[in-house]
Amino acid sequence: MKKKLILLLIVLAMVAVLLPGCSKQGARTSGKECTITLGAALSLTGKYAKESEYANNGYNLYVDEINKKGGIKVGNKMCKVALKVYDDESKAERSAQLIEKLITEDKVQFLLGPYGSGNTYVTTAIAEKYKVPMVEANGAATKIFNRGFKYSFAVLTPAPYYLRGIIDLALDQDPNLKTIAIVAENGAFALEVATGAKDYAEEKGLQVVYFDRYAKNAKDVSSLITAIKGEKPDILLGAGHLQDTLLIVKQAKDLNLSPKVMGFSVGPTAPDFRRALGKDADYVFGAAQWTPELKIKSDDVFGTPQNFAKLYKAKYGEVPPYQAAESAAAVIAYQKAIEAAGSLDRKKVRDALANLDYMSFFGKLKFNERGMNVYKPMAVMQNYTDGNLYTVWPKKAATKPPLYPFKPWGQR
Repeated sequence: MKKKLILLLIVLAMVAVLLPGCSKQGARTSGKECTITLGAALSLTGKYAKESEYANNGYNLYVDEINKKGGIKVGNKMCKVALKVYDDESKAERSAQLIEKLITEDKVQFLLGPYGSGNTYVTTAIAEKYKVPMVEANGAATKIFNRGFKYSFAVLTPAPYYLRGIIDLALDQDPNLKTIAIVAENGAFALEVATGAKDYAEEKGLQVVYFDRYAKNAKDVSSLITAIKGEKPDILLGAGHLQDTLLIVKQAKDLNLSPKVMGFSVGPTAPDFRRALGKDADYVFGAAQWTPELKIKSDDVFGTPQNFAKLYKAKYGEVPPYQAAESAAAVIAYQKAIEAAGSLDRKKVRDALANLDYMSFFGKLKFNERGMNVYKPMAVMQNYTDGNLYTVWPKKAATKPPLYPFKPWGQR
């Protein structure tokens, strides 16, 4: 009798393991279906709402496309992908609270990043506390990765490299350019962008005649514009976000500041830049993490930048800004790491992310020992006088030559 009871218990245990609803660690199941849930706090309202909208679109487009193909392969099982997003209201402290909620209450398996370096800085600390991987696509400040964290990875090029391409383009157009002015929002990302641009400009032999910052959420930068105008720089570069860039361009026109080159870290590549400025957007350069014209082939769900742009436009009605592409790339990084790990175990996936070396439609996804992607160059786009946005740098990816010089406001 005792032997029969032991045999029965063994059989029941084997049946439990083989039941269709069971899965590898971390997967949520319902019947035969396995679901991987990714969580994020994005700024659906507040200053960073538009950029976060692009990021959210990128996340969702990837989820749509991968689920059409059956999901992500985890060992010998296919798992669908789900996304849970909360609004952090463009506030870092709220972003941190929501990431903790996603981990402790919603029990998401993995995390995607918020928008902005400030929000990313605080949320990566929460991810590290709970040892939950976070792959982020919209926080470029290097200070995020100076704390020895092991669970945070960024698919985008770091902040100090953002404006190098515009400087290279300008000097390629006119080697006789001598002076440059740089302004920055008083925030971690923008200051790193500005400092990186200053160092690179000096390395290239340019004289930095103006370097200053303006307050976050500034409504008036006319005093800075007036001071810059007095220095008569050949090049004006701005480091900030979309709303900052719109303000600077509007007040540059009001005060008739017309350098030979005008470029910004964030803003000119977004569809809302042209919508807000109309013809005043003409000639302005924008740094870009990615453009639809890049010549890349991948075996990921999108395949090429051109196909991503086609799918994005069909779903959202506009050409994708780089924030959407880099956000989709963050989820691709998870897919490749999960497939390599053959598991949803967080530690195994973290280790697979650390060893990732993959060419996606967005570019190379590879992380250094600090979790940064220093292996992918930036591009430059320009708002053309025909109302369109074109890739103008690097030359091998350019679809149009740069319009140079910036046409003075009074001559338009």
